[in-house]
Amino acid sequence: MSDIIKLLPDSIANQIAAGEVIQRPASVVKELLENAIDAGSSQIRLIIKDSGKTSIQVIDNGKGMSETDARMSFERHATSKISSANDLFSIRTMGFRGEALASIAAIAHVEMITRPAEEEVGHRYINEGSVIVKSEKVQAMQGTTITVKNLFYNVPARRKFLKSDPVEMKHILDEFHRVSLAHPEIFFSLDHNGNEVYHLPKSNLKQRIVGIFGKNINEKLVPVNEETEVVTITGFTGKPEAARKTAGDQYIFVNNRFIKSHYLNHAVRSAYESLIAKEMFPTYFLFLEINPGHIDINVHPTKTEIKFEDERLIYNYLRVSLRHSLGQYHVGSSLDFDTDTNFVGKYSGNFGFPQRNEGLQSTSGSGQLFAGSSFVHKPEKRNTDEWLEVYKGLQELQPTDKVDAGSLEAEAFKLSDHEAGNLDHGMRDLLQLNGQYIVIQSKSGLMLIDQQTAHERILYEKYLNILKSGTAPTQKELFPRTIEMTADKSEVLKALLPKINDLGFELEDFGHHTFIIHGTPVGLDSNTDIDALIQDIAYNYSENKDFGSGIEENLSRSMATSSGIKRGKKLEKEEMIALTEQLFACKMPHTSPSGRKCYIVIEHDELFKRFNS
Repeated sequence: MSDIIKLLPDSIANQIAAGEVIQRPASVVKELLENAIDAGSSQIRLIIKDSGKTSIQVIDNGKGMSETDARMSFERHATSKISSANDLFSIRTMGFRGEALASIAAIAHVEMITRPAEEEVGHRYINEGSVIVKSEKVQAMQGTTITVKNLFYNVPARRKFLKSDPVEMKHILDEFHRVSLAHPEIFFSLDHNGNEVYHLPKSNLKQRIVGIFGKNINEKLVPVNEETEVVTITGFTGKPEAARKTAGDQYIFVNNRFIKSHYLNHAVRSAYESLIAKEMFPTYFLFLEINPGHIDINVHPTKTEIKFEDERLIYNYLRVSLRHSLGQYHVGSSLDFDTDTNFVGKYSGNFGFPQRNEGLQSTSGSGQLFAGSSFVHKPEKRNTDEWLEVYKGLQELQPTDKVDAGSLEAEAFKLSDHEAGNLDHGMRDLLQLNGQYIVIQSKSGLMLIDQQTAHERILYEKYLNILKSGTAPTQKELFPRTIEMTADKSEVLKALLPKINDLGFELEDFGHHTFIIHGTPVGLDSNTDIDALIQDIAYNYSENKDFGSGIEENLSRSMATSSGIKRGKKLEKEEMIALTEQLFACKMPHTSPSGRKCYIVIEHDELFKRFNS
């Protein structure tokens, strides 16, 4: 038998390794910005073209590199950050693996110009596919400039899976936010296609947060500052009224390194228990300082995952710190400051907790009123704990209405003639359950319609038809007004303006992340919060993760998600009838645009079994 195991050529091995580190243009941005920080820079400029697909350039004024170091930096596992295995447990730098430049150079055209302070001239290298094709001395300022062009030029399969420019730019902005938030003492700027998106001078943390997310966030922040012998927690958390229905503006840093941790995010959410509804997301910018010997950051090449020596202890410290801060600033009157008895004592640190204070009742629900073809935002209060307990698990029942859920053909989602013939009779006695479901009796059983997913399906098909067939009529504003966006949403909205205006809006880019509203779609209720609607559209669009989703489908889904009614909204009988009729007039009424069920049918046999089992 002949030998079949072969040693891969370096070119292929480098491309495989690059796939772990460089997943999209934002990955390049992250690695280059972190290298600039490790170089001791006080000024860092990021210049992007075509959302990083054409060019990514990072200019810093750091210490620069010698000719030998510059050449070595393109080699795999070449680093100045560590020299022995023991150094892995005392890492303070952003990078240490020695993979970033080597990975980038393996799949792109890279130009580096660098000069250390002690040398009069700099060095210029051009690297294409891990091969240095040019090396020369040049005049240069102190520091390093790295330009990355034609990303994935030799990996066409990876380039094919890049998303639209607005989505890729959103990922780049996410990385820029994380790095610039962690280092307010450094000047950062970001230019995209010749337009300055951010200009962030040296500042303190709160000024940096306002510089990135806008002045409106300033009054919503509560400072956090707790120090113990195990961990120091600083930063800001948002007031409960600043919580949003979508995740975002949630940052946890450990030793100035942004991390992703569902466990610690849960600790933050638990601190807001009874202060915000379960479906809401708080805003927070939290920095944890921990002895590097008590954590392991060498878990994944992206270095966004960390293992803690005692994760449960950190969880409790974080949870109690936030409750303490919210209580100190009189955010809520029923904060539960009870702590884990296994946690208080030896590790109680400097916490001084007030006693438990009962009395604040949780309220939730901010739905929309269905009026014909329009839905109007109208806050309401409700207490649904008892109903939720009675009907717990009902929404999880599987449909038994003979629908072929695996088929994508439109006709497969239509009601049977038998069901359709009984729907009119059932709608005379329809009712709303728990502010979430429309209950309709039919001859074969009981139908439950999810009012939120049903309305999203209705709106999705409506907006998709508009975008594919022509423009919708516009209601002119009596007095044009402006809306200010954050930089990331502004970039998304600019790219979407033509299509958004096709839906009946009349928006104009006014510059500096500001837009003028000249008109809104006809039929949109006058009480709708237009500013919030536009903000949500931009956010939902950029969060779409589906590969190959066209701009019309994505925007229609975003518009439907942003403007549809929500669970918890009380509907009148006429409104429930209208929603039901419009749902079953859709081409695919069985599922929402995101794939969730719009209705289920529980047959009499199933009900009989449940009562007699």
